[in-house]
Amino acid sequence: MDRFKPYRDQLDALEKAGRKRRLLMPAGKDFSSNDYLGLAQSPFLKDAAQTAINNGIAHGSGGSRLLGGNHPEHEALEAFAADHFGAESSLFFGSGFAANTALFATLPQTGDLVLYDALIHASVHDGMKLGRAAFKAFKHNDCNDLEQEIRTWRANGGTGTIWIAVESLYSMDGDRAPLADLARLADQHDAMLVIDEAHAVGVFGERGTGLAGALGQQDNALILRTCGKALGGEGGVITMPAVLRNFFINRARPFIFSTAPSPLTAYLAHQAIIHVAENSSLQTDLSDHIALAENCFSGLNLSEGQDSQIFPIILGEDQLAVTIATELQAQGFDVRAIRPPTVPAGSARLRISLTLNVTRDDILALSSALREALALAEAA
Repeated sequence: MDRFKPYRDQLDALEKAGRKRRLLMPAGKDFSSNDYLGLAQSPFLKDAAQTAINNGIAHGSGGSRLLGGNHPEHEALEAFAADHFGAESSLFFGSGFAANTALFATLPQTGDLVLYDALIHASVHDGMKLGRAAFKAFKHNDCNDLEQEIRTWRANGGTGTIWIAVESLYSMDGDRAPLADLARLADQHDAMLVIDEAHAVGVFGERGTGLAGALGQQDNALILRTCGKALGGEGGVITMPAVLRNFFINRARPFIFSTAPSPLTAYLAHQAIIHVAENSSLQTDLSDHIALAENCFSGLNLSEGQDSQIFPIILGEDQLAVTIATELQAQGFDVRAIRPPTVPAGSARLRISLTLNVTRDDILALSSALREALALAEAA
C-alpha cells in the first residue's frame, strides 16, 4: 500500500494544471514582495534591532502572554498603537493571519452573521470556520449587494449582530474598498465593521496610518494593521474598544495558547510605525513609483479599479502566467505568477508589486521586458 499516493496524485494534478507551487528564493529586482517602503532590510531597522539587543531586549518571550510571556515591549507597542491610530485599545499578534483567525473565531457569537467581501483573505475564512456565527459572502466592493444580504437576513428572523469583513486594499487586485459607504451601512444597521489594512498601512493615509482614517475611532470598528509588509517586520495589531481586547485575552484560543511574539519584534514594529509617521518622503517616493508605473503599464490588462502600489496583469491562463513570470525572472525581475485558488479560476495573473527596493529605471526596464514577453507569447 502506498500511503502517499493520494498526495502524489494531487500534486501531479496541480502540475498538469500549471498550479503546482514551489518555494523560490528572492532573486533579481524586487517586484514581488510586500516590503513596500523598503524597510525590511533598511539600515534604520537594523540599527534599531542592534540597539535593542544591546539594551537587553529579549529575542524570545518564553511563554504565552498569560503565562510569563507578557513583556513591556508588547504593552508599549499596544499603548502606542491605540493612541497613534486613535482607538481605545489594541492587541498584538504574531502575524496578521493569526490576528484575523483569532478575531473571527472569537468575537462573532452564536446567532450573529458575518458578511464578508468575496475577495477577503484566507485567514478570515479560516477564522469563520472555527467560529460560532453563520457567514456569507457579498459581491466584491458591492454595497448594494451587502445591504440586500443584511435586509434579507433580518427579514428571515436574524436578530444577532452583523459583522462586515473587508480589506481596505485588496492584495491581488490592488483596488480599494468603499470604506465610507461601508461605515454608513454599519452605522445604519447597527453592525460591526472589521477592516484589514494589511496592504494600506504605511503606504496611505496621514502619517502612514492607512485608508480607514477616523473610522477606527468608532466603537463599532476593528482595524487590523499588519507589521510584516510596509512596516518591514512581522506581526499584526488590532485596534478596538477595550472591552473587546479584554474578551480576546479571556476567550481567543489563538492568543491564549500561543507563545507570545518576540519582544524584539514588538519593539521593531513600534519603531517602524514611528519612523513611517516621521518620514513622509517614504510615501512620496512610493507615490512617484506608482505614477510612473501607471504610465508604463497603460494598455495592459490591469485589474479593474486598480489604484495602488499593486499592479495585477490579468492573463487568464495559468500556464501563460507561469511562462511570462519565468521569462521575466530569467531577465532579472522578481515577478511571480498568481494562480487559482488564490485568485478566481480564469484570472491567473502577474502580481507586480512596487516597492522602494527598486528604482525608476528598474520600473522602465520591467515595462519593456514585460511588453516584449507578452508580444512573443501572443505570436507563439
